[in-house]
Amino acid sequence: MSIGKITRPGLAGIAVSVALLWGCLIGERCVVQQATIERARALSNIERLRHGRRPQPVSVPGPLLPHRLTTSLG
Repeated sequence: MSIGKITRPGLAGIAVSVALLWGCLIGERCVVQQATIERARALSNIERLRHGRRPQPVSVPGPLLPHRLTTSLG
């Protein structure tokens, strides 16, 4: 003698709910893992900027050129 019975729609609802729950858990794990990777990258960049080499100039100034170039037309 059974007290209760699970109907097909009820069983389908339970299956969908469980699938959604697993999807949320897996999604949360992926988001946390990505955040951990980004945090490590940011901390590494901060450390590199703090203790890295001093910035070097992009280019060395060239020799001074005369203010006006003259040409002889003749």
